[in-house]
Amino acid sequence: MMISTKGRYALRTMLDLALNDEGEYIPLRDIAERQDISVKYLEQIVSALTRAGFVRSVRGTGGGYRLAKKPEEYTIGMILRLTEGNLAPVACLEFEQNSCPRAANCVTLGIWEKLYDAINNVVDNITLADLVRNAKTGKR
Repeated sequence: MMISTKGRYALRTMLDLALNDEGEYIPLRDIAERQDISVKYLEQIVSALTRAGFVRSVRGTGGGYRLAKKPEEYTIGMILRLTEGNLAPVACLEFEQNSCPRAANCVTLGIWEKLYDAINNVVDNITLADLVRNAKTGKR
């Protein structure tokens, strides 16, 4: 499994909004400049974030984007699943019911299940607020 550019940029955008929240809407060009992302590509990303209710937008003078909720209310998993879909490392784990005809005899299935559990455990237990704290303290 590899996280796409869209997923990485969505996470960076959400983090940028959290780090630069001063109660005002943040213009898209400011985010694009700080994150070194083209405005055109960033428009696609914030459109998806807005449709999902993760960010709010206002048009016109003084317009821009801001988080719809507090950083503590977003997990990294929420953001990545929005852009990436399911984070399963193999296709047979993409749905709750494994429909693979080899599932009952698959010796490697246990490995993929453990890997999937580990991925979910990491991304679902780190919040945007955790990343904000890390950014402010210089921690990785």
